[in-house]
Amino acid sequence: MSNPTETPRPERKSRRAERANESSKTGRPKSRLREWVDALVFAVVVMLVVRTLFFDLFRIPTPSMEKSLLVGDYLFVSKLHYGTRTPMTFGIPFTGIHTRAVELPNYRLPGFGQVERGDAIVFNWPADGDKPIDRREHYIKRVVGLPGETFEIRDKVVHVDGAAVPLQDDMQQMYYVYKTDPRVVLPGAQLAELGVSEISQTADPSVLRMNATPVAAAEMQTWSYVSAVEPAVSRPDPRLDAMMFAPGRGWTPDTFGPLPIPKKGQTVELTPDTWDFYRTVITRYEGHAAEIAADSTFRIDGVPATTYTFSQDYFFVMGDNRDNSEDSRFWGYVPMDHIVGKAILVYFSWDAARTLPRFGRIFSLIR
Repeated sequence: MSNPTETPRPERKSRRAERANESSKTGRPKSRLREWVDALVFAVVVMLVVRTLFFDLFRIPTPSMEKSLLVGDYLFVSKLHYGTRTPMTFGIPFTGIHTRAVELPNYRLPGFGQVERGDAIVFNWPADGDKPIDRREHYIKRVVGLPGETFEIRDKVVHVDGAAVPLQDDMQQMYYVYKTDPRVVLPGAQLAELGVSEISQTADPSVLRMNATPVAAAEMQTWSYVSAVEPAVSRPDPRLDAMMFAPGRGWTPDTFGPLPIPKKGQTVELTPDTWDFYRTVITRYEGHAAEIAADSTFRIDGVPATTYTFSQDYFFVMGDNRDNSEDSRFWGYVPMDHIVGKAILVYFSWDAARTLPRFGRIFSLIR
Protein backbone atom coordinates (compact mmCIF):
# COMPACT_ATOMS: atom_id res chain seq x y z
CA MET A 1 0.00 0.00 0.00
CA SER A 2 1.39 3.32 -0.97
CA ASN A 3 2.05 6.01 1.69
CA PRO A 4 -0.20 9.06 1.63
CA THR A 5 1.48 12.27 0.27
CA GLU A 6 2.44 14.67 3.06
CA THR A 7 1.20 18.23 2.79
CA PRO A 8 4.11 20.68 3.35
CA ARG A 9 3.71 22.92 6.39
CA PRO A 10 3.44 26.63 5.52
CA GLU A 11 6.32 28.82 6.80
CA ARG A 12 5.52 31.10 9.67
CA LYS A 13 5.55 34.77 8.95
CA SER A 14 7.19 37.03 11.44
CA ARG A 15 4.96 39.23 13.51
CA ARG A 16 6.54 42.33 11.92
CA ALA A 17 5.69 41.05 8.42
CA GLU A 18 2.16 40.24 9.52
CA ARG A 19 1.72 43.72 10.95
CA ALA A 20 3.12 45.30 7.80
CA ASN A 21 0.83 43.21 5.63
CA GLU A 22 -2.16 44.05 7.78
CA SER A 23 -1.24 47.75 7.72
CA SER A 24 -0.96 47.69 3.94
CA LYS A 25 -4.41 46.20 3.67
CA THR A 26 -6.13 48.45 6.15
CA GLY A 27 -4.03 51.64 5.96
CA ARG A 28 -5.43 54.72 4.27
CA PRO A 29 -3.58 56.52 1.45
CA LYS A 30 -1.83 59.78 2.34
CA SER A 31 -3.98 62.85 2.06
CA ARG A 32 -3.05 65.63 -0.34
CA LEU A 33 -2.19 67.85 2.66
CA ARG A 34 0.14 65.18 4.09
CA GLU A 35 1.92 64.90 0.72
CA TRP A 36 2.46 68.66 0.62
CA VAL A 37 3.74 68.71 4.21
CA ASP A 38 6.19 65.89 3.50
CA ALA A 39 7.44 67.64 0.37
CA LEU A 40 7.84 70.92 2.25
CA VAL A 41 9.77 69.30 5.09
CA PHE A 42 12.06 67.56 2.60
CA ALA A 43 12.68 70.82 0.71
CA VAL A 44 13.51 72.70 3.94
CA VAL A 45 15.94 69.99 5.04
CA VAL A 46 17.68 69.98 1.66
CA MET A 47 17.87 73.79 1.59
CA LEU A 48 19.22 73.84 5.15
CA VAL A 49 21.96 71.34 4.31
CA VAL A 50 22.87 73.13 1.05
CA ARG A 51 22.97 76.59 2.65
CA THR A 52 24.91 75.34 5.66
CA LEU A 53 27.56 73.35 3.82
CA PHE A 54 27.78 74.47 0.20
CA PHE A 55 26.19 77.76 -0.87
CA ASP A 56 24.43 80.75 0.59
CA LEU A 57 22.32 83.47 -0.98
CA PHE A 58 22.94 87.20 -0.67
CA ARG A 59 21.29 90.37 -2.00
CA ILE A 60 23.19 93.58 -2.75
CA PRO A 61 21.48 96.26 -0.60
CA THR A 62 23.75 99.30 -1.18
CA PRO A 63 25.72 100.85 -4.07
CA SER A 64 29.14 100.29 -2.45
CA MET A 65 30.14 97.74 -5.14
CA GLU A 66 28.84 99.53 -8.25
CA LYS A 67 29.39 99.28 -11.16
CA SER A 68 30.58 95.67 -10.82
CA LEU A 69 27.66 94.67 -8.56
CA LEU A 70 24.39 96.58 -8.54
CA VAL A 71 21.74 97.21 -5.93
CA GLY A 72 19.18 94.45 -6.41
CA ASP A 73 21.63 91.79 -7.56
CA TYR A 74 21.03 88.38 -5.97
CA LEU A 75 24.17 86.32 -5.54
CA PHE A 76 25.28 82.73 -5.06
CA VAL A 77 28.02 82.69 -2.43
CA SER A 78 30.28 79.64 -2.43
CA LYS A 79 31.32 78.32 0.97
CA LEU A 80 33.42 75.61 -0.66
CA HIS A 81 36.12 77.92 -2.02
CA TYR A 82 37.60 78.80 1.36
CA GLY A 83 36.09 75.92 3.32
CA THR A 84 32.70 75.76 5.02
CA ARG A 85 32.56 77.47 8.40
CA THR A 86 30.57 75.36 10.84
CA PRO A 87 27.78 77.11 12.79
CA MET A 88 28.87 79.11 15.82
CA THR A 89 25.47 79.43 17.46
CA PHE A 90 22.24 77.48 17.59
CA GLY A 91 19.27 79.15 15.97
CA ILE A 92 16.11 78.73 13.93
CA PRO A 93 17.06 78.26 10.25
CA PHE A 94 16.58 81.24 7.90
CA THR A 95 15.81 83.60 10.83
CA GLY A 96 17.77 85.86 13.12
CA ILE A 97 16.53 83.99 16.19
CA HIS A 98 19.38 82.37 18.10
CA THR A 99 20.60 81.58 21.57
CA ARG A 100 23.99 82.20 23.12
CA ALA A 101 23.37 79.58 25.76
CA VAL A 102 24.34 76.83 23.33
CA GLU A 103 27.98 77.16 22.28
CA LEU A 104 28.89 75.03 19.29
CA PRO A 105 32.42 73.83 18.51
CA ASN A 106 33.55 75.89 15.55
CA TYR A 107 36.06 75.20 12.84
CA ARG A 108 36.45 75.59 9.08
CA LEU A 109 36.35 72.56 6.81
CA PRO A 110 39.05 72.26 4.13
CA GLY A 111 38.36 74.35 1.02
CA PHE A 112 39.70 74.02 -2.51
CA GLY A 113 41.16 77.53 -2.61
CA GLN A 114 42.43 80.45 -0.57
CA VAL A 115 41.31 84.05 -0.30
CA GLU A 116 43.03 85.98 -3.09
CA ARG A 117 43.40 89.65 -3.93
CA GLY A 118 40.47 90.74 -6.08
CA ASP A 119 38.00 88.21 -4.64
CA ALA A 120 34.54 89.58 -3.85
CA ILE A 121 33.84 88.09 -0.43
CA VAL A 122 30.79 87.98 1.83
CA PHE A 123 31.60 88.26 5.52
CA ASN A 124 30.08 89.11 8.86
CA TRP A 125 30.72 92.77 9.62
CA PRO A 126 33.37 92.80 12.36
CA ALA A 127 32.15 96.07 13.88
CA ASP A 128 28.56 94.88 14.36
CA GLY A 129 28.38 95.18 18.16
CA ASP A 130 28.71 92.24 20.51
CA LYS A 131 26.59 89.80 18.50
CA PRO A 132 27.90 86.28 17.87
CA ILE A 133 30.08 86.27 14.74
CA ASP A 134 27.71 84.28 12.54
CA ARG A 135 24.78 86.54 13.52
CA ARG A 136 26.48 89.79 12.57
CA GLU A 137 25.32 91.71 9.51
CA HIS A 138 26.54 90.46 6.15
CA TYR A 139 28.75 92.72 4.03
CA ILE A 140 30.27 92.22 0.61
CA LYS A 141 33.55 93.89 -0.40
CA ARG A 142 36.60 93.16 -2.52
CA VAL A 143 39.87 91.93 -1.02
CA VAL A 144 42.69 94.40 -1.64
CA GLY A 145 45.18 93.50 1.10
CA LEU A 146 46.31 90.00 2.16
CA PRO A 147 47.80 88.70 5.43
CA GLY A 148 51.39 89.76 5.99
CA GLU A 149 51.26 92.63 3.48
CA THR A 150 51.54 96.37 4.08
CA PHE A 151 48.60 98.38 2.75
CA GLU A 152 48.66 102.04 1.78
CA ILE A 153 46.61 104.54 -0.26
CA ARG A 154 48.42 107.46 -1.89
CA ASP A 155 46.22 110.09 -3.54
CA LYS A 156 43.45 107.52 -4.14
CA VAL A 157 45.82 104.89 -5.58
CA VAL A 158 46.05 101.65 -3.59
CA HIS A 159 49.57 100.36 -2.93
CA VAL A 160 50.41 96.92 -1.54
CA ASP A 161 53.98 96.38 -0.37
CA GLY A 162 54.86 99.53 -2.32
CA ALA A 163 53.35 98.39 -5.65
CA ALA A 164 50.37 100.25 -7.13
CA VAL A 165 47.09 98.36 -7.62
CA PRO A 166 45.02 100.37 -10.15
CA LEU A 167 41.25 100.42 -10.38
CA GLN A 168 39.53 97.82 -12.53
CA ASP A 169 37.54 99.11 -15.50
CA ASP A 170 34.18 98.62 -13.73
CA MET A 171 35.16 100.29 -10.45
CA GLN A 172 34.25 103.88 -9.60
CA GLN A 173 35.72 106.84 -7.77
CA MET A 174 35.23 110.60 -7.62
CA TYR A 175 36.86 112.84 -10.23
CA TYR A 176 37.07 116.57 -10.89
CA VAL A 177 36.10 117.57 -14.44
CA TYR A 178 37.66 120.84 -15.60
CA LYS A 179 35.73 122.51 -18.42
CA THR A 180 37.36 124.83 -20.95
CA ASP A 181 34.44 127.23 -20.58
CA PRO A 182 32.18 127.53 -17.50
CA ARG A 183 29.16 128.00 -19.81
CA VAL A 184 29.58 124.53 -21.33
CA VAL A 185 26.93 121.99 -20.37
CA LEU A 186 28.07 118.40 -20.62
CA PRO A 187 25.77 116.32 -22.87
CA GLY A 188 23.48 114.14 -20.79
CA ALA A 189 23.16 111.44 -23.46
CA GLN A 190 26.91 110.93 -23.62
CA LEU A 191 27.22 110.88 -19.83
CA ALA A 192 24.47 108.26 -19.67
CA GLU A 193 26.23 106.21 -22.31
CA LEU A 194 29.39 106.24 -20.17
CA GLY A 195 27.36 105.19 -17.10
CA VAL A 196 27.87 108.51 -15.27
CA SER A 197 24.81 109.14 -13.10
CA GLU A 198 26.32 111.13 -10.23
CA ILE A 199 27.67 114.55 -11.21
CA SER A 200 27.48 117.90 -9.43
CA GLN A 201 28.70 121.48 -9.64
CA THR A 202 31.49 122.70 -7.34
CA ALA A 203 31.98 126.26 -6.10
CA ASP A 204 34.06 126.88 -9.22
CA PRO A 205 31.69 127.13 -12.26
CA SER A 206 34.39 125.58 -14.44
CA VAL A 207 34.75 122.47 -12.30
CA LEU A 208 32.35 119.55 -11.87
CA ARG A 209 32.58 116.63 -9.47
CA MET A 210 31.53 113.22 -10.77
CA ASN A 211 31.54 109.58 -9.78
CA ALA A 212 32.78 107.49 -12.71
CA THR A 213 34.82 104.52 -13.83
CA PRO A 214 38.39 105.07 -15.08
CA VAL A 215 37.15 104.15 -18.57
CA ALA A 216 34.56 106.94 -18.47
CA ALA A 217 37.11 109.42 -17.10
CA ALA A 218 39.57 108.60 -19.89
CA GLU A 219 36.87 109.04 -22.53
CA MET A 220 35.79 112.44 -21.15
CA GLN A 221 39.41 113.55 -21.20
CA THR A 222 39.25 113.41 -25.03
CA TRP A 223 36.30 115.81 -25.27
CA SER A 224 37.27 119.18 -26.73
CA TYR A 225 35.38 121.14 -24.06
CA VAL A 226 37.07 119.26 -21.17
CA SER A 227 40.58 120.41 -20.29
CA ALA A 228 41.32 117.80 -17.62
CA VAL A 229 39.83 114.98 -15.56
CA GLU A 230 41.62 114.34 -12.26
CA PRO A 231 40.94 112.17 -9.19
CA ALA A 232 39.14 114.10 -6.43
CA VAL A 233 41.54 113.58 -3.51
CA SER A 234 40.13 114.42 -0.08
CA ARG A 235 42.19 116.78 2.05
CA PRO A 236 43.16 116.10 5.68
CA ASP A 237 40.29 117.01 7.97
CA PRO A 238 39.85 116.39 11.72
CA ARG A 239 36.34 115.09 11.08
CA LEU A 240 37.61 112.55 8.57
CA ASP A 241 40.51 111.61 10.81
CA ALA A 242 38.10 110.76 13.65
CA MET A 243 36.21 108.37 11.35
CA MET A 244 39.25 106.44 10.16
CA PHE A 245 40.59 103.17 11.50
CA ALA A 246 43.43 104.08 13.91
CA PRO A 247 42.41 107.75 14.23
CA GLY A 248 44.81 110.49 15.17
CA ARG A 249 47.21 109.96 12.26
CA GLY A 250 45.74 112.47 9.83
CA TRP A 251 44.51 109.74 7.48
CA THR A 252 41.67 110.17 5.01
CA PRO A 253 39.87 107.71 2.70
CA ASP A 254 42.29 108.77 -0.06
CA THR A 255 45.54 109.03 1.94
CA PHE A 256 45.77 106.06 4.27
CA GLY A 257 48.52 104.02 5.87
CA PRO A 258 50.97 102.41 5.66
CA LEU A 259 49.13 99.75 7.63
CA PRO A 260 50.47 96.22 8.36
CA ILE A 261 47.98 93.38 7.89
CA PRO A 262 48.29 90.58 10.50
CA LYS A 263 49.05 87.02 9.39
CA LYS A 264 48.48 83.74 11.21
CA GLY A 265 51.65 82.69 13.04
CA GLN A 266 53.28 86.10 12.56
CA THR A 267 54.95 87.57 15.64
CA VAL A 268 55.04 91.35 15.91
CA GLU A 269 56.63 93.73 18.35
CA LEU A 270 54.19 95.71 20.47
CA THR A 271 54.93 99.42 20.44
CA PRO A 272 52.88 102.53 21.26
CA ASP A 273 52.96 103.40 17.55
CA THR A 274 51.42 100.09 16.41
CA TRP A 275 49.12 99.54 19.39
CA ASP A 276 46.12 101.10 17.61
CA PHE A 277 46.57 98.62 14.76
CA TYR A 278 46.68 95.51 16.92
CA ARG A 279 44.59 96.33 20.01
CA THR A 280 41.23 95.44 18.43
CA VAL A 281 42.70 92.30 16.86
CA ILE A 282 44.08 91.03 20.17
CA THR A 283 41.10 91.90 22.35
CA ARG A 284 38.03 91.58 20.10
CA TYR A 285 39.00 89.00 17.49
CA GLU A 286 41.46 86.80 19.39
CA GLY A 287 39.79 87.03 22.81
CA HIS A 288 42.60 88.25 25.06
CA ALA A 289 42.62 90.91 27.75
CA ALA A 290 45.26 93.41 26.68
CA GLU A 291 46.27 96.85 27.85
CA ILE A 292 49.02 99.44 27.60
CA ALA A 293 50.26 100.99 30.82
CA ALA A 294 51.26 104.59 31.45
CA ASP A 295 54.92 103.65 31.05
CA SER A 296 54.18 102.22 27.57
CA THR A 297 54.54 98.60 28.66
CA PHE A 298 52.00 95.97 27.65
CA ARG A 299 50.14 93.23 29.47
CA ILE A 300 48.23 90.42 27.76
CA ASP A 301 45.99 88.33 29.99
CA GLY A 302 47.76 89.95 32.92
CA VAL A 303 51.24 88.89 31.78
CA PRO A 304 53.87 91.45 30.67
CA ALA A 305 54.49 91.19 26.91
CA THR A 306 56.67 92.84 24.29
CA THR A 307 55.47 90.74 21.32
CA TYR A 308 52.30 89.03 20.12
CA THR A 309 51.71 86.09 17.74
CA PHE A 310 48.48 86.12 15.72
CA SER A 311 46.23 83.05 15.72
CA GLN A 312 44.45 83.67 12.41
CA ASP A 313 44.71 85.57 9.12
CA TYR A 314 43.30 89.04 8.48
CA PHE A 315 42.33 90.90 5.30
CA PHE A 316 41.83 94.48 4.14
CA VAL A 317 38.73 95.03 2.00
CA MET A 318 37.26 97.91 0.02
CA GLY A 319 34.13 98.57 -2.03
CA ASP A 320 34.39 98.92 -5.80
CA ASN A 321 32.54 102.24 -5.52
CA ARG A 322 35.48 103.70 -3.62
CA ASP A 323 33.97 107.00 -2.47
CA ASN A 324 30.61 105.47 -1.47
CA SER A 325 31.80 102.54 0.61
CA GLU A 326 32.12 101.91 4.34
CA ASP A 327 34.99 99.45 4.44
CA SER A 328 38.28 98.56 6.15
CA ARG A 329 39.44 102.16 5.94
CA PHE A 330 36.86 102.94 8.61
CA TRP A 331 36.57 99.82 10.79
CA GLY A 332 39.72 97.82 10.10
CA TYR A 333 40.59 94.24 9.29
CA VAL A 334 38.32 91.31 8.40
CA PRO A 335 39.32 88.20 10.40
CA MET A 336 39.31 84.84 8.63
CA ASP A 337 36.66 83.46 10.99
CA HIS A 338 34.26 86.22 9.84
CA ILE A 339 34.42 85.23 6.16
CA VAL A 340 31.35 83.37 4.87
CA GLY A 341 32.43 82.68 1.30
CA LYS A 342 33.22 83.91 -2.19
CA ALA A 343 30.57 85.60 -4.36
CA ILE A 344 30.61 83.75 -7.67
CA LEU A 345 27.35 84.27 -9.58
CA VAL A 346 24.47 86.72 -10.04
CA TYR A 347 21.44 84.43 -10.28
CA PHE A 348 18.87 87.24 -10.48
CA SER A 349 18.84 91.05 -10.62
CA TRP A 350 16.00 93.47 -9.95
CA ASP A 351 15.98 97.11 -11.03
CA ALA A 352 13.73 98.82 -8.47
CA ALA A 353 13.74 102.14 -10.32
CA ARG A 354 12.28 100.54 -13.46
CA THR A 355 10.44 97.75 -11.58
CA LEU A 356 11.90 95.26 -14.03
CA PRO A 357 14.45 92.46 -13.92
CA ARG A 358 17.88 93.14 -15.40
CA PHE A 359 17.80 90.17 -17.74
CA GLY A 360 21.33 90.76 -19.00
CA ARG A 361 22.79 90.19 -15.52
CA ILE A 362 20.98 86.93 -14.74
CA PHE A 363 23.45 84.03 -14.36
CA SER A 364 26.43 86.32 -14.95
CA LEU A 365 29.74 85.43 -13.28
CA ILE A 366 31.27 87.84 -10.77
CA ARG A 367 34.73 89.08 -11.62
